[in-house]
Amino acid sequence: MWIKRAGQWILDVVKGALIGGGAILPGISGGVLAVAFGVYQPLMALLAHPIQTLRRSWPLFVPLLVGWVLGFLGLARLVVLLFEISSVWTVALFVGMIAGMLPSLFRDANRFGTSPRAWSYFTGSLIVLYVLFLAISRGQAVSIAPNGWWYFFCGITWGLSLVVPGLSSSSLLILMGLYQSLTAGIVRLDMAVLLPWLAGLVVTVALTARLVNWLLKRFYTYVYYVILGIVVASTLMIIPVQFTGFVNFLGALASAAAGFAIAWGMDRLGRRQNGSEAE
Repeated sequence: MWIKRAGQWILDVVKGALIGGGAILPGISGGVLAVAFGVYQPLMALLAHPIQTLRRSWPLFVPLLVGWVLGFLGLARLVVLLFEISSVWTVALFVGMIAGMLPSLFRDANRFGTSPRAWSYFTGSLIVLYVLFLAISRGQAVSIAPNGWWYFFCGITWGLSLVVPGLSSSSLLILMGLYQSLTAGIVRLDMAVLLPWLAGLVVTVALTARLVNWLLKRFYTYVYYVILGIVVASTLMIIPVQFTGFVNFLGALASAAAGFAIAWGMDRLGRRQNGSEAE
């Protein structure tokens, strides 16, 4: 039994690390990865009712938090290095991971059944968010002199991307010219950057998490299908379409396949362990 629990703990640390790493990467949403790994709803419950949820589910959140810190501060550096080696292959890896989790996402969405109305919400959110993301991606980058208020704004956008999957704060901050100074400040633990950023993040999460959690309790299927539309829309936006050559294209395919295999294997391992615990 302790071996199974240790395996689940390690799996949750890995999930947290990937979510933390994804939170800081351009084009990647930590919220999307949280949905993809099946921990989005528990996280929303934690953010909405922290004390009550921690008392009930602390064995889940401790490894996730440990992994998130490792991913945000450590894995992010590794992935940044991978981006320098090949941004195409790295993004393809994340696309494959999200695709590998889509079957389990739809299983979760259909927990209480489905309907044509739910699919209409999925289609509507997919189209609307895809058009919005496309418009943002085609916008012209601007340059803003960073200061405490702008870092507070960065925290607001980061909080929104945490609560609403698919809203990649990094992509927006790159367009505004704030991403590089923010990440540099986070890496060197600059309090002039960290404090206003954290304040914006905490305020945003505190104001929105309970609403999202309430919506999940009242309209679970519809909300989940809207979230799935956001996940698919944001994933479509980051699929690599430009390659430097045939080898680069093959590498992207291999990376996507590896990401798919990793996510699919993690999902099967998690379901197998959850099934064993239920027995």
